[in-house]
Amino acid sequence: MGKIPGLILESLGGIYTVETSEGDIQCKARGIFRKDGLSPCAGDRCFVEDGVISEIEERKNSIIRPPLANLDLMIFVVSTCEPSPNKLLLDKFIAVCEYKNIEPMIAITKIDLMRDRELADIYSSIGIPVVVCDYENPESLELIRNSVNGRICAFTGNTGAGKSTLLNHIAPELEIKTAEISKKLGRGRHTTRVSRLYKLLGGYIADTPGFSSFETMQYAVILKDKLKYCFREFEEYEGKCRFADCNHIGEKGCAVAEAVSEGRISAARHENYKAMFEEAKSIKEWEIGK
Repeated sequence: MGKIPGLILESLGGIYTVETSEGDIQCKARGIFRKDGLSPCAGDRCFVEDGVISEIEERKNSIIRPPLANLDLMIFVVSTCEPSPNKLLLDKFIAVCEYKNIEPMIAITKIDLMRDRELADIYSSIGIPVVVCDYENPESLELIRNSVNGRICAFTGNTGAGKSTLLNHIAPELEIKTAEISKKLGRGRHTTRVSRLYKLLGGYIADTPGFSSFETMQYAVILKDKLKYCFREFEEYEGKCRFADCNHIGEKGCAVAEAVSEGRISAARHENYKAMFEEAKSIKEWEIGK
C-alpha cells in the first residue's frame, strides 16, 4: 500500500483518526514528528503509509489550544449582554486572525436584549462579516452555514455567550456528535488531550473553549512592530503619516489618529489597539519561538 493522503479529524491520546478516500483510518504517527517538535493535530493534511502517519503537509496556520491546524474561518460568538461584549478581548482575537490569515466572522446573539447596533456597525464597516442571529428567522443564519462549506472552521466566544445554542441551530447533529465523544471520554468535552473536527455543512467545525478558558497568547504572539498590520482599517493610511515608522499610538502627524478624530476609524478599536501595543512592548523577540 502506498501513501494515502488524508485529513486528521481527531487526536486522542496519541491515536489519530484520519479521513481518507478509503474511509476513516485510526493510526499512530511516526516518532520522528516528536523528535522534530511537531505534534500532529486536527486539521493537519497528511499521508498515511503502512498504517501510520508518515508525513504532514506544511500548515498555513495553527493554534495551540485547542490544537488545530489550517483554519480558514473563526466565528466569534458575542452576546449583546449577560455577558456584555468584551471588545478588547474580541479585538485581540481578530488581530490574531489577521496575523494567522484566518477569516474572522462575528455572530451576535441574544438580540432580543440588543440596545443598539454599535457592535455590528463597528465591525461590518471594516469588512468583517457580522451575523445578527435571529433564531425565529432561520434565514439569518444562512451566511454562517454557507461560510462553513468546504472550509475548516472554529467557533469560540465568551462563556455564556450562547455558542452552543448557535451551533445547535445551524447544525443540530453536532450536539449528538459532541455528546457521543463526551460519553466515550467519560469527562467534559474540553480537555487538552482532545482535538476534534466534525464534518458538517459541507465543511469541518471545531468547537473551542470559551474566551475565559485561555488567552490570546495561546493563539499567537504578535510583536509590537507587526500589530498595526493586524488592524485592517489602518491599511489605507499606511505611508501617509509624517514619520515612516509611525506606530499609530499618538505620534505627531499620524494619519490614523487624524482618521480617528474625524470619525473615519472607530475610536474604541483604536483605544484597544493602543492597549494591545502597550502589552506587546513588553514582549522581547528573543523570548519567543518562531
